[in-house]
Amino acid sequence: MRKIISTMWVTLDGFIAGPNGEMDWIGELYDEAMGKYESDFVNAADTLLLGRVTYQSFAGSWPHVPDSPNASEGEKEYARTLNAMQKIVFSRTLESAEWNNSRLLKEVNPAEIEQLKREPGRDIIIYGSASLVQTLTNLSLIDEYQILVHPVILGGGKPLFQDIKDRVKLKLVNTKTHPSGVVVLYYQPSEMRNSTL
Repeated sequence: MRKIISTMWVTLDGFIAGPNGEMDWIGELYDEAMGKYESDFVNAADTLLLGRVTYQSFAGSWPHVPDSPNASEGEKEYARTLNAMQKIVFSRTLESAEWNNSRLLKEVNPAEIEQLKREPGRDIIIYGSASLVQTLTNLSLIDEYQILVHPVILGGGKPLFQDIKDRVKLKLVNTKTHPSGVVVLYYQPSEMRNSTL
């Protein structure tokens, strides 16, 4: 069975963005190790799950990168990988999802997600999309969390996890430290909870 793996950048004090959605603190620590992490992450998967905000951000930029004279070859290769992946977008407000290989779903149906996990192929990943991560966490559908802890303290902002219904016990299965000071923590649920289906 395929796994659903979430990756998320977070500050040391647990925020994924500043009070006004600021994410400038990420670029300051983006290095070769981060580029390799992201490349390895997407190349191990063939399906991408996205919420509306992340989808609109990605769809507005990545389709154009392969033809951009300003993009590096690494960025172009990464963009080609993303563009080729199957993308499932969860949004109640979007009317359509035009990005190549995208499918729009109006709501999260746990049975559909379980069926997706049973299909042949590589892993299923979630980039950002905090509200989607929170929904799937409440349904016990995420198999691994990869948390990239940045050595930055914001003092306020948007927290990684909100509105989680039940305590989720995780086990640490791996760690990696980048030269920038970013620490990647790999967690898997230590027990599967009964979801409220």
